[in-house]
Formats: sequence, C-alpha cells, structure tokens
Amino acid sequence: MCRDSQPDPQQLLTNAKRGSPSVLGELLALYGNYLRLLASTQLSARLQARVSPSDVVQETFLEAHRDFAQFRGQSEREFLAWLRQILVNNLARLVERHILAEKRNVHREVSLEGMGAAIERSTARLDAVLVDHAASPSASACRREYVVILADQLAHMRPDYREVIVLRHLEGLPFKQIAERTDRTPGATRMVWLRAINQLRQRLDALGVE
Repeated sequence: MCRDSQPDPQQLLTNAKRGSPSVLGELLALYGNYLRLLASTQLSARLQARVSPSDVVQETFLEAHRDFAQFRGQSEREFLAWLRQILVNNLARLVERHILAEKRNVHREVSLEGMGAAIERSTARLDAVLVDHAASPSASACRREYVVILADQLAHMRPDYREVIVLRHLEGLPFKQIAERTDRTPGATRMVWLRAINQLRQRLDALGVE
C-alpha cells in the first residue's frame, strides 16, 4: 500500500504526450526535489555560491518543455533518464562557464560521460539508502519511482539530517570526512546519521512504502 497523494505520473506522461502543456508542467513539478538533489551532489560549494541547484533545475525544465516532442519513451523511468541527461548537459555547461573560462586552450576538463556516470551513481546510491525498502512491492504500488519518493521526503527533513544522508549515501563519504565537513566529531556525526535514517524510515512508513 502507498498513501502518497501525488498524481499518477504515468497518466500525466500519457496526457502530456497527447499535447497538453499544462499537464507537462504538472508532470515536471513532480521531479523538482529529485533533480535538485542530484544537481547539489555535482555542484561544489564554490559553484553553489554563484548559482543554485534550483537554477539548474529550472533551466532543465525549460529545455524539457521546449524539446518534449523529441522524447520517445513511454514510462516514467524513461522520462527520468531523459531529464537526467538534460540536467547533465546543463551542469557540464555551467561548470565550463564558471570554472574553466580561463582554460579555453586546455583539453576540455568537463566530461559529459563522467558527469553522467556520477549522476547515475548518485541515483543508484539514493535507491539503496534504505535497502529494506528499495525493492518493496508496496513502493511499486505507489506508481512512482522510489528514488523520487525518497527525494521528496528528504526535501522535507531537517537540513542537518538531509545533509548527512546526502554526504554519506549519495556522495559516498566516510564518517570521518563528513565530520570534517560538518564540524562534528565522527561519533556525533554517526549519531546524527542514525537519527536521520530513522526519521526517513518513519516518513516512508507513514506513506505506506513498506
């Protein structure tokens, strides 16, 4: 069972492909938290001081609106993969523009393949945050991708809880490095992580994703 109140993305996708711009906007809105989460893992603190992950997501949505006729998939999973590729292209251009502007004569340092692989790794890690939920039939019953549900729940958690989950699971950092980044001891960091994971599990249980 799933008590997620979000619209059925598959129906929205079907209607959008029939030519409804308003439905496409509603469909894209379902993935804002998910795409912002992925973008944040690829933007350094230095770069986020210049541009926010939300700006990159907004640009991704604008391009998705413009190019939606080129999308040939039929499922939410295919649509997510298409959105991720647009996001990767935008992130790569952003890094080139803001960080590599002085290196125009140097071999291109921003690899689309490398950034795309990093985004896919983050998605896989997000899917495995709570292994006991990841393959749940109930999650499938939500008719939404599990990683999207997780991203939505993370967006509503305390910033320190969200941060430690992102650093530990999406970026794959050990507790020692997370502690250095968050100015805590490794022991305190592990305790924050345990509380964060417990709260995330409770939020999913409340949705009926179990």
